[in-house]
Amino acid sequence: MTDIERWLESNTFHHGQFWDLMRLIEEKERQGLSISLCIPTLNEEKTIGKEVVLFKSELMDRYPLLDEIAVIDSGSADRTLEVAAAFGADVYMSADILPSQGFKRGKGENLWKAIYQLKGDVIVYVDADIKNIHPRFAYGLVAPLIYRPEVKYVKAFYDRPLATAGTIRPLGGGRVTEILVRPLFSLFFPELTALVQPLSGEYAVRREVLEQIHFPIGYGVETSHLIDVYTRWGLEAFAQTDLDRRVHRHQTTRDLGRMAFGILRAFLRRARDHGIIPLEGELTSILRQFQVHEEHYEQVLYEIPEEERPPMISLPEYRRKRGLEPT
Repeated sequence: MTDIERWLESNTFHHGQFWDLMRLIEEKERQGLSISLCIPTLNEEKTIGKEVVLFKSELMDRYPLLDEIAVIDSGSADRTLEVAAAFGADVYMSADILPSQGFKRGKGENLWKAIYQLKGDVIVYVDADIKNIHPRFAYGLVAPLIYRPEVKYVKAFYDRPLATAGTIRPLGGGRVTEILVRPLFSLFFPELTALVQPLSGEYAVRREVLEQIHFPIGYGVETSHLIDVYTRWGLEAFAQTDLDRRVHRHQTTRDLGRMAFGILRAFLRRARDHGIIPLEGELTSILRQFQVHEEHYEQVLYEIPEEERPPMISLPEYRRKRGLEPT
């Protein structure tokens, strides 16, 4: 049995294994853990209310698994914040958190600032656009951290391999995962191919890990996290949980191209830093795509910055807030 096969046997779970929420809560309380749920948002008024209502009613009021539910917003132009607050979430503008560090638009920025703003020993991140939201999107991710102290970072994946009429439906990630990230991992970090959906937006992580890693502000945040955690703590630091099914809006091929560009830049930066791929100079932040306008072919240039935030633990403000010694 290979290392990947052993890991898949021991560190891959199904949310149904954690159906006993009272047992999970008892173990959480025995360990003295606190858990924060972070929902990063930008113009999500159509789905955010349902998510907040469900998590609050099921995992705070009925089963006290979560200690905090927070929405961190990038500057929505719709009623995302009003809806989230009305249904009981703590709401924050990303720009108002750590104002001394300024504000950069991007999902990774929200995730990074959540480390400063939220209180939990564990932070579970859940995207705001899930149409079939269910408590498993939180408890299925935090449970391996509670039951397995050596696990540090738990990723979600969706769908299951189903045997039907003698055939097995392939299991995998989304389009960018299968076309870009999985080939890159296969070439340069083969053990990370054990993660079924490395780009999934749902994951739970111990604070002690989050505060020590860099955060790209854009599309590359998940890929960078996996490489940074893997190179520091190894494959055994990860687990993954099958959440069955996720229904959400799909992006256009053009938008996926922009996402892939940001991910590739972040990957190449990490590969360079680890001495895997020699690169000189800075990579361009300009993606070139095409459109047709009145029978003329036009090249459209998109600026896709992949700036990075430093490890939160390096900030004096964070160290003061957490009662840590100055660096």
